[in-house]
Amino acid sequence: MKKILLLGGSLQQIEAIQTAKRQGLYTVLCDYLEDNPGQYYADRFYPVSTTDREAVLEVARKEKADYIIAYASDPAAPTAAYVAEQMHMPGNPFRSVEILCDKEKFRDFQRKNGFFAPEGSAYSDVKEVLRDIENGRFVFPIIAKPVDSSGSKGVGKIEKVSDAEAKLANALLFSRKGRIIVEEMVDTCGRQIVGDGLSVNGKLVFSYFADHHFDEKCENPFVPVSGSFPCSLSGEMLGRVNGEIQRLLTMLDMRTSAYNFEVRTDSNQNIFLMETAPRNGGNFIPEVIKYSCGLDLIECCVRGAMGEEITFDSCIEPKGFYAYYVIHSTRDGILDRVEIDPEVRKKHIIQEYIITRPGENVYAFTGANRVIETLLMKFENMGQMQHMMEHSEEWVKVMLREGTASKRIDQGKEGV
Repeated sequence: MKKILLLGGSLQQIEAIQTAKRQGLYTVLCDYLEDNPGQYYADRFYPVSTTDREAVLEVARKEKADYIIAYASDPAAPTAAYVAEQMHMPGNPFRSVEILCDKEKFRDFQRKNGFFAPEGSAYSDVKEVLRDIENGRFVFPIIAKPVDSSGSKGVGKIEKVSDAEAKLANALLFSRKGRIIVEEMVDTCGRQIVGDGLSVNGKLVFSYFADHHFDEKCENPFVPVSGSFPCSLSGEMLGRVNGEIQRLLTMLDMRTSAYNFEVRTDSNQNIFLMETAPRNGGNFIPEVIKYSCGLDLIECCVRGAMGEEITFDSCIEPKGFYAYYVIHSTRDGILDRVEIDPEVRKKHIIQEYIITRPGENVYAFTGANRVIETLLMKFENMGQMQHMMEHSEEWVKVMLREGTASKRIDQGKEGV
């Protein structure tokens, strides 16, 4: 039996393990969290950090793994590429994956190769950033983010000098490399779009985009709470977005791979590829896409990792209106219950992933690691979908008990 090494065993990574098993593979899992749920689905589990390349390589050699995959995990993607190169497995160039997974390297690559990118610089010292701010290097508002984190953890918007030091220090806290990138905000025209894609032998053969939705009441308003499919961007603009993505993939010599994209367009219709991550999206985006247009991106991802040919109907069309919605809290506390309108549950919710149970701690929504539940939902039309994603307070409420949650640990060194 062929073996596949999977990096990460969170709730949303279980489907990749199950898909690999359906492909007849023996599944070996690495995750630094010893209580991860994925270990109960994999054939063998190692409590090894997915960002420790040499340790994962040692596991791969010990198990004589044939394939490797980092499903829905930015921090693990370079590890997977590194191990694949070392063991001559199917995969993408390690150098290219490193560029896509490191915001500093990605922005440098974009600027050197004629892609639109926000004005900014990378730093390892908060005082150096403060000096540049005082010297007029940036125009407010600016965004600070770790160069190597994911799930919007550590991202902060700085609108005045007095906010800068605390938000810069917080961003630095989430970087494994101890580096942050500070950028001027893109003058976005319309919504930021998010989506997944697939390249086969370097050709972008599929992409599907959603509108991103955010909760301005959150401590970190840059963590998306929803993605609604299909997106509201015009067909002409989507064609241009796909053209820029293809140009990027060609220049990086990417091969067969899944991707997660975040894209913005400005008032001049310039296209900013904010993120092009060489892995499937989090928040169960591949599952939503499967409902929305029928393509199983998780199966494609596993088969790609196996070096198998991937073929599908090139005329895939949207079959309706679907979204994910992340139930979250705007403050710390102890969860009492989540109240969802019965009609919404009956008519719109098609799948529910519960992460936090009553009596457990919940924390203010500052990153993808603070999710209470994730809902997969369907709608009758675009207008209904957009309204419900923008006005979730009308149909869902998070009720907290009296009491104080235990001290939270904000430092997120790896994971989805």
